[in-house]
Amino acid sequence: MKAVLLAGGFGTRLSEETQNIPKPMVPIGGKPILWHIMKIYSTYGINDFVILLGYKGYVIKEYFANYFLHQSDVTIDLKDNNIEILNNSAEPWKITMIDTGLNTMTGGRIKRIEKLINGERFMLTYGDGVADINIDELLKTHINHGKAVTMTAVQPEGRFGSIKFIGDQKISSFEEKPKGDGTWINGGFFVCESKVFDYLAEGDKTIFERAPLEHLAKDGELYSYKHYGFWKPMDTLRDNKVLNELWETGNAKWKIWN
Repeated sequence: MKAVLLAGGFGTRLSEETQNIPKPMVPIGGKPILWHIMKIYSTYGINDFVILLGYKGYVIKEYFANYFLHQSDVTIDLKDNNIEILNNSAEPWKITMIDTGLNTMTGGRIKRIEKLINGERFMLTYGDGVADINIDELLKTHINHGKAVTMTAVQPEGRFGSIKFIGDQKISSFEEKPKGDGTWINGGFFVCESKVFDYLAEGDKTIFERAPLEHLAKDGELYSYKHYGFWKPMDTLRDNKVLNELWETGNAKWKIWN
């Protein structure tokens, strides 16, 4: 099964990090967040990736084209231009990178790979969020309901810390960023049947999260997989800092691989 990764956006809220690289290449612990997402899928045996490129997509192409240089020790003989890989630590990944246009919307990017998917079921997620999600359980849920799309639903952390009171005024404790108000949001990590392409009718301007998902829901073809564990997108510089701190302190809950 293929995992399709949306990696073409501008990442404007991370502008200090994304002037020279696309958002999915912003590092956590020295590796692009895109790599972390791929490792999550790979842990569950999904190693066939399709990356939908846009803004500065050549950076992603060059990273994987030179993956051995990034991952392994090498000996370079300048005399005959020979490169010897000393320790192969590369993952068993097959990666197809498709330029889906600079200004193409999310649904338009997905629509462009319809022929590549060739009627098969596929995974789909964004190139900027990590989770300790159980991909096997997600897929089982999808197969059980038999509909076109399963969307992982998550409860984001609250924006601010909360105060607990005893009575009206006495403060008993603080809680740092508890879950929000109980609402569920789109956390990415979709499973899709090829029928989803029928809902991407507006070409490059199709925003997957709007009309397509709304129409799928109206038609009874959109189900959820509720994920109660860790989930965090990298939307801001603060998010990037938090994710790096979690990695550096050994508290990266999305690191489900050895």
